Amino acid sequence: MKTRAAPNKTVPVMSEGALLKDLAYDSIKQRIQDSTFAPGHFLSERQLSSLLQMSKTPVKAALERLEAEGFIAVSPQQGIVVRDLSVHEIADQFELRLAVESFVLRRIAGKLSDDQAARLADNLRWQRQAARQADVAASVRLDTEFHTLFCEFYGNREFLRVMLQLREKMHRVVTRVLSHIPDRLTSSFREHKALADAVLAGEPDQAATTLEEHLNFGKQQLLAPRR
Repeated sequence: MKTRAAPNKTVPVMSEGALLKDLAYDSIKQRIQDSTFAPGHFLSERQLSSLLQMSKTPVKAALERLEAEGFIAVSPQQGIVVRDLSVHEIADQFELRLAVESFVLRRIAGKLSDDQAARLADNLRWQRQAARQADVAASVRLDTEFHTLFCEFYGNREFLRVMLQLREKMHRVVTRVLSHIPDRLTSSFREHKALADAVLAGEPDQAATTLEEHLNFGKQQLLAPRR
């Protein structure tokens, strides 16, 4: 990676190849998350190169990254196919989320600054509006922001990184719950509001309990049909 000088610091300059790899990765992942490429959908480097109007090199690098992160599976027999999360993977993701988020909530309950409380209130206001408009896409985005805000407030970068990765992998299943259950947008907002109220009031046990009930609802809805 080349660099160029700037006053008092060195600013990294990404190569064109690195930019194309990231662009290919973001573009393909977005199509997986919004189900343009649904689970079971077969992909090919040639078709993706044509779709994204770039060579196979950045596309191949993007696919390798997506395979490592569990979004796709690649095999000599089947080729490249979009993966769905298994029952065990969904359960594991919820369990990990509960462990990380409960820890964070207990540490920050009653300790938010005025600016942090205002950001939380803004998110909840937009959530309520999205629920009233039945805007699933906005609700999923705001749901992600709501849960990751707490990790951001706590200030642990590794927790935040893990949470963002979990949310990316859970994007489709969260969308599934919010799309297919009547009134879930509204009830999810109410649960988020109760969770935020417990944090702001300095009630760590209540916050953790509310979070567990909130996550368990989503997990049960996703796993029950598959039993």
